[in-house]
Amino acid sequence: MKDIAILTEKRYLNPKPNNSYEQNIIKEDSLVQDELEKLGVSCKRVAWDQNFSPSGFRFAIFRTTWNYFEEINNFMSFLSACKNSISLINSLDLILWNLDKRYLILLKKLGVNIPETHIVNRGSGIDLLDVVNKCGWKDVVIKPCVSAAAWNTHYIKHRELRGSTALFSSLSKNHDMMIQSFQKNILSMGELSFMIIGGEFSHAVLKRAKAGDFRVQDDFGGTVDVYNPKKSEINFALNVVNALPSRPAYARVDVVFDNNGKIALSELELIEPEMWFRFRPQAAKSLAKYIKNRVMD
Repeated sequence: MKDIAILTEKRYLNPKPNNSYEQNIIKEDSLVQDELEKLGVSCKRVAWDQNFSPSGFRFAIFRTTWNYFEEINNFMSFLSACKNSISLINSLDLILWNLDKRYLILLKKLGVNIPETHIVNRGSGIDLLDVVNKCGWKDVVIKPCVSAAAWNTHYIKHRELRGSTALFSSLSKNHDMMIQSFQKNILSMGELSFMIIGGEFSHAVLKRAKAGDFRVQDDFGGTVDVYNPKKSEINFALNVVNALPSRPAYARVDVVFDNNGKIALSELELIEPEMWFRFRPQAAKSLAKYIKNRVMD
């Protein structure tokens, strides 16, 4: 039995990296595995969606399982299979809590600033235009409550709302949906990501969308650069993590500056966040040490 399964998905298990995207995946996973093995922790990189047997490991850490939201029923079955046979890093309770973006509403109630957000339950038949007009918004973003990497995420300008009602209706038949007031500063200022390991700030990056787009992910041509944050920005990210039901081993706190110029939580990634260890390899060492000393003991 090995100590830790480093979870990826089958398309990334043994690729022959021929582009920077796949090269980064292999490098990021390798940095974590190398640091764990230096501490005497036995690891194996395995795919969650390819005959994974939890009985072969004591722990599992989610790293590049980036298709979980597209196969949510299989993923829930996977989590159920893991429940009584393996310890998950982060914990199962935190993963389940983080799966649905309704966590934003819960964190708002605890004093965390978020963009203006409205939830529409699947199959409710609620009209997009009715919500936007009632809230007094102009441009909006719509996305499923269970999603990642801008999957089925749409930026809809006010003049396009009427023509987008059919799109929203189609999506809301199958998914609980979020409607958010579009935060225009993301176009000029981008999105900041703060990596938190063991409750402490590690490093940050600035993500910017390519010209003509609003999605900051590099999947869509966005850029990522090392960012030197202000103390107030770090404190905001730490306060978000401190508001959680329990402390995660690792977290990524994504923030934007809202339409009032205030820092706001856009996403909190506790399941499988990209953490840009390649920009700060020391962070992979910090995560390995935290896992060895605080999770496995």
